[in-house]
Amino acid sequence: MVMSFRVSDLQMLLGSVGRSKSGLKHELVTRALQLVQFDCSPELFKKIKEIYEARHSISADPGQPPQAHQQPPPTHRPPPEALSLHSSYDRNSVPRTALSTPNIDYPSLYGKYLNGLGRLPLKSMKPEVRLVKLPFYTILDELLKPTELVPQNNEKLQESPCVFALTPRQVELIRTSRELQPGVKSVQVVLRICYTDTSCPQEDQYPPNIAVKVNHSYCSVPGYYPSNKPGVEPKRPCRPINLTHLMYLSSATNRITVIWGNYGKSYSVGLFLVRQMTSAELLQRLKTIGIKHPELCKALVKEKLRLDPESEIATTGVRVSLICPLVKMRLSVPCRAETCAHLQCFDAVFYLQMNEKKPTWMCPVCDKPATYDQLMIDGLLSKILTECEDADEIEYLVDGSWCPIKAEKERSYSPQCPILVVGGSTGGTSDVNGVPPPAPSMNGENGKVPADVVDLTLDSSSSEEDEEEDDDEDDDMGPRQKRPRLYKKDLASAC
Repeated sequence: MVMSFRVSDLQMLLGSVGRSKSGLKHELVTRALQLVQFDCSPELFKKIKEIYEARHSISADPGQPPQAHQQPPPTHRPPPEALSLHSSYDRNSVPRTALSTPNIDYPSLYGKYLNGLGRLPLKSMKPEVRLVKLPFYTILDELLKPTELVPQNNEKLQESPCVFALTPRQVELIRTSRELQPGVKSVQVVLRICYTDTSCPQEDQYPPNIAVKVNHSYCSVPGYYPSNKPGVEPKRPCRPINLTHLMYLSSATNRITVIWGNYGKSYSVGLFLVRQMTSAELLQRLKTIGIKHPELCKALVKEKLRLDPESEIATTGVRVSLICPLVKMRLSVPCRAETCAHLQCFDAVFYLQMNEKKPTWMCPVCDKPATYDQLMIDGLLSKILTECEDADEIEYLVDGSWCPIKAEKERSYSPQCPILVVGGSTGGTSDVNGVPPPAPSMNGENGKVPADVVDLTLDSSSSEEDEEEDDDEDDDMGPRQKRPRLYKKDLASAC
């Protein structure tokens, strides 16, 4: 019925459900088919039937069977090949000039919305695949809902083509958007791929052997991260794939072909018009809506330090470092996730910059998820940073107050005993402070002081043997003067 509607009929249908009525006929048909497939309701079906009956004058003669019931509408039975479409917009390569021809094959061109499900009852439709929200991408339009990639044969390498056209408004958004870097616009058409799982929002996940072809050119796909650990396979960052630079920014149709490996797992693809954000923009947004009042932070400190009657250990305070654990620098914008149990903060500036390069969204303190929507700026610690500039650590007390912790001075471990220089040119000694020791008695030869040096390289057994030999000689020959040991010059005292 919808395929037989004229422009005025399509505008009436779209206006009845609050949808935009502007655009060319193929754009109006696209919106109407989206309503039929995804937003079905008894009211919508009733409205379609009313418009159809008014157009074909079904209720002219109640005694005669309506002519419309004697033969179905010409577009009610789609061609057999259109029923097997699951992973593509169109399998028949619709030419660009087909939009201006009077006998346009709308079921084939808009197969991306019918997708073989338009003729099934509403109850038999599967739940939709949802993708996780990405902080650095703001969705402006959904060009293609996540659609399953279904293999067409038994080959390992599959191709799933799809065809779509941008509206004039979408083209204008892309053209007038600012450049993030040369050749990269902030408003983009991106392709996202994930597992076909409707239980929860899915993260981006590429199938094996993935390649994406836009019109007549291959689009670059993020490569693998090199692995420095032996035996560990390199990982691939799965991110939205920017297709904008290869697309026709006009009313012409664009053909996207996804090449993927069929190895048993099911994947879904979606196309979105997004605005890519920078870490500076996310930081500004966080400063606008994500600051927690100092009094609320103070109440949280009291809650953490509240005496637990079941605990045998009373906590009188907790230390918090003013140094960011990410970059080992003083905090500038202290933040943490609402779900974190600790009071220690990290710097929001560096945290957002690191996730812009490699999104992990893991807290560097407790190594638990800390997504952007969960981040909050600690108002109390921000105030402390401005008041305490000469300390790198503070301590929260049980009443919510705080005190700085000064860094302890390094202790000196200088040796206390003097260092002797034996046999030097001056013949003198001095300690580490340059103060000469007390003068010993001058009993040595030529007025020199004999150095009493202990050889630490000798073990106890050899020393005992030498003493026993000396005792035997003393018994035979009487008391003798102790023999001095000769050592090399410049030996220092071991103290």
